[in-house]
Amino acid sequence: MIQKIVFAFTFLLIPRLFHAQNLGFSITEGRSKVKIPIEIYNNLIVVPVMLNGRLPLKFILDTGVRTTILTDKTFSDFLHMTYARKYTISGPGGQKLIDAYIANNVTIDMYGVHGEGHAMLVLDKDYLELRNYLGTDVHGILGYELFSRFIVEVDYQNKTLTLMLPRRFKPNKRYQKLSITVEDTKPYLLTQVQMNDSTRIQTKLLIDTGASHGLLLDAESDSKIMVPAKHISSFIGRGLGGVITGQVGRIKSISIGEYTIKRVIANFPDPNSYNDSIKDIKSVYRNGSIGGEILSRFKIIFNFPEEKVYLKKNASFGREFRYNLSGLTIRAQGVNLRNFEITNVRENSSAQKANVKAGDTILSIGGESASELDLNGVDSMVNSNPGKRIVLELERNGKKIRVEFVLENQI
Repeated sequence: MIQKIVFAFTFLLIPRLFHAQNLGFSITEGRSKVKIPIEIYNNLIVVPVMLNGRLPLKFILDTGVRTTILTDKTFSDFLHMTYARKYTISGPGGQKLIDAYIANNVTIDMYGVHGEGHAMLVLDKDYLELRNYLGTDVHGILGYELFSRFIVEVDYQNKTLTLMLPRRFKPNKRYQKLSITVEDTKPYLLTQVQMNDSTRIQTKLLIDTGASHGLLLDAESDSKIMVPAKHISSFIGRGLGGVITGQVGRIKSISIGEYTIKRVIANFPDPNSYNDSIKDIKSVYRNGSIGGEILSRFKIIFNFPEEKVYLKKNASFGREFRYNLSGLTIRAQGVNLRNFEITNVRENSSAQKANVKAGDTILSIGGESASELDLNGVDSMVNSNPGKRIVLELERNGKKIRVEFVLENQI
């Protein structure tokens, strides 16, 4: 599985007025649980929603956000929503990042679930470009309001989301039960990380369904957390504050309860880059986060009210961790998201050595027209297996060029 983007969604310096809202999620009368089909893109959970009973959209389910977010004001304007006030969202140091608005009394519906009286943060423009980097239409983010109201089961393998009333929930003995803490509306888990020198570190990690990475470790949080000797410098994510850069390497293992996952790829963000992102690492002390590349190896149940999480490994538990064999970061553009622009080429990667450049457009891969593929298909083809030869036809400054390179596992 490739790692493409580590999205960062938790907002800095926003007044905490959202708890005052009457968050009215409820399951259809007479039912104690509901199962909702979901989509998985780059390890992120995408849920269909209906906004104000009129507009069908798709939202990411993210344990790392406090309130519902709509990523483009165009949609709320279409629904003639009124805004209680306007905010300028700032990052560290007070620099302006974006303008956003608060819309109150929003209705959010999902299959078998109705929600009234929600506050929603509306971004002035689509700063996050979720649709471009996921290759599908995604319009917003759902967070704590859902997890605080229901027991939430995510089945990555069968692509279902099950919401249950807490009073009717009975844990299955086949799952491993772990204690978490819910701090500032977000779930944290104690794990043991084993570095490559066999040093074992007790770590407090955010369980972050809104991040596609497997493991992110903050080297500044503990002197024992060291970037592996064999690593690469890379663009590892993006948020409202811009790109997140850092180092990427393998660690020996991470133990989550009785489960031990070996040869995990870990991201070590540059401090300045990470602080300028939207993950506020100072609000609650932690050593990093666990994201979708690890979470997707489990069937997972979140029980925020009792501060528990339940895990059962699935068929993908033992798959090998791989990191972007081509070195390319690609985004989809156009109405149908079938134009593919290369936005970043990792230094010393196979693609860079073949003279692929940021700004190039992919026309074909191995003779197959890129316009016949979606972004997931393009990413899969240019990151399939180490040793595979890739032939790309690119457009650069109006001219067509042909490049070849061999995929290489640099870590």
